[in-house]
Amino acid sequence: MSFIHVTHTREVEDDVLTALEMWLWHTFGSEIRRMAPLADPAYAFEAKRRQYSSSMILQELLEDCPAEAVKLLAVTEKDLFIPMLSFVYGLAQLNGKVAVISLARLRQEFYGFAENRPLLLARAVKEAVHELGHTFGLVHCLNKSCAMSLSTNIRQVDAKGDKFCADCTYLLQQNLELMRRPIMNPISREKQR
Repeated sequence: MSFIHVTHTREVEDDVLTALEMWLWHTFGSEIRRMAPLADPAYAFEAKRRQYSSSMILQELLEDCPAEAVKLLAVTEKDLFIPMLSFVYGLAQLNGKVAVISLARLRQEFYGFAENRPLLLARAVKEAVHELGHTFGLVHCLNKSCAMSLSTNIRQVDAKGDKFCADCTYLLQQNLELMRRPIMNPISREKQR
């Protein structure tokens, strides 16, 4: 059996993780396993930017990814970046095993508004589905309501849905089917002839 593992930095609250786990199980059809919390990613902190390198966190996740994990999603409160952008809501390996999302800019408080728990949970689910979609081979979608729609600001996050459009659902199913097929060794195939 294969599992999607979810891990987190210590400050991420349990209700956020529970909401993500339930929706990821519903979306991807894999059992979800929660891992122990991550150590603080101080190694990824860039003082000049006051942000954390999402690429460095992905590298660390790759080293800690359990063998039985199909995918590993990390959730953090740390504000993330990649060098070419001022921030990212998350980052994933395309067709890879690991992804990370940040709750920092998904919170209303980041924009000077009162806390809105349901909105935070909805945004977190959208970004988790989006980043895991990348790990399953999905790219950005032009359908603005699709979870794979590109979000470079919070309005775009709010405008998209938490599900894949029909085209992305089809591609996901195709990619899942390919993952489930046994890989034949070319040498053993030669012996069969």
